[in-house]
Amino acid sequence: MEHAARPPSLDKLLDSPRLRASIDVHGRTEVTAAARGLLDAWRADPSKPFDIAAFEQRCDAVLAARATPHLRPVFNLTGTVLHTNLGRAPLPEEAIEAVAALMRSPGNLEYDLARGVRGERDDAIEGLLRELTGAPAATAVNNNAAAVLLVLAALADRREVLVSRGELIEIGGAFRIPDIMRRANAKLVEVGTTNRTHLRDFEAAIGPRTGLVMKVHASNYAIEGFTASAPLDGLAALCRSRGLPMVEDLGSGSLVDMTRWGLPAEPTPQASIAAGVDVVTFSGDKLLGGPQAGLIVGDKALLAKIRKHPLKRALRLDKMTLAALEAVLKLYRDPDRLAERLPALRLLTRPQAQIQAQAERLAPAFARAFGDRATVQVLACKSQIGSGSLPVDRLPSACLSIAAPAGAKRAGSFPDRVAAALRALPVPVIARIEDGALRLDLRCLEARDEAALIGQLAALGPT
Repeated sequence: MEHAARPPSLDKLLDSPRLRASIDVHGRTEVTAAARGLLDAWRADPSKPFDIAAFEQRCDAVLAARATPHLRPVFNLTGTVLHTNLGRAPLPEEAIEAVAALMRSPGNLEYDLARGVRGERDDAIEGLLRELTGAPAATAVNNNAAAVLLVLAALADRREVLVSRGELIEIGGAFRIPDIMRRANAKLVEVGTTNRTHLRDFEAAIGPRTGLVMKVHASNYAIEGFTASAPLDGLAALCRSRGLPMVEDLGSGSLVDMTRWGLPAEPTPQASIAAGVDVVTFSGDKLLGGPQAGLIVGDKALLAKIRKHPLKRALRLDKMTLAALEAVLKLYRDPDRLAERLPALRLLTRPQAQIQAQAERLAPAFARAFGDRATVQVLACKSQIGSGSLPVDRLPSACLSIAAPAGAKRAGSFPDRVAAALRALPVPVIARIEDGALRLDLRCLEARDEAALIGQLAALGPT
């Protein structure tokens, strides 16, 4: 190994074969900055002889770290299928191909090809949403929180909005209905009680300042026991009789009856429109299984007013999201094959026996990778749908449980150390800690990815 009391000049270091190769990959500016930074660090503490080989190795490591994307694919082994922090729904190949095509070239985002004039970007998805929901009109913005904000701002500016006290929800990221009301310049009027709100409560609360009535699906919690809520069709009829719009926020609303695949029931925008709701909002990237979007369907005149609001332009979708959303919505035209073609639904409907068999196949590879440093077991477990969808329902699944061997020192911190080691792999593995062990729920591991997961276990460092 080559040592020197003092380092060569920066120019001489940059002229070495190894750093010249780095310049070919990263560019001279980037390599020069990394090398200069490392030289400055050595000069600040020159207590050891300068090691040229170690310097070059460190320089390569710095450059590789800087070149690594912040957003990277991961293995979601948390057991939460629609994991907000991990990007929610994975997209089908049809959506990925549609996005890639539009990223490479211009497209008719706001251009009417038939007439040769300016068009509307909603044209890509409005017809599909009308077809699938039965609504007279539809539009889309960048997420469901934005959809709620836009609807309130357009339809209830400086007016009162009636909401059941039991539906004043807060979801992830501190999104609260009362806060959105204030930002939309609407005044919240709480109706009924936390656990029981009747139709007569809404009827008594309607006054000259009422702008609309809003129902919010409790998608991330459940109230059980002595409860009551105003029936949807009755509330819609009351609003019609008083000339008020009725709005429903479905949150993670699904476009299909989930029970046909053995999943718990979830309200659909179709049912809400059929019940007489004027405007329905729901997410594109939750149970629908598409890209992040907030979908708004409903009455044609009200949707026209929503589209004209200045916030609509600020919250509109870009061409990539629209392309992905259109491709996903088209899959719903073939409901018989939807569970095969839509990744989110495919993962949600995986049989427990299939996941158990996968766990049995993978367990020996993990046992070899950890050796006597850990015990690896196959256990039954419960997955969850996630992102506020069906919060109290769990799906039977199977996991690999990785625990400290009996009598191991620092056993209490063992799961955290293993979790950190798995996150440091080339494709990070994200799991959960439960009952003193690291649990790798395999519900979201596609069979095609098994080999890639096993292949990188050799890179596991000490735990």
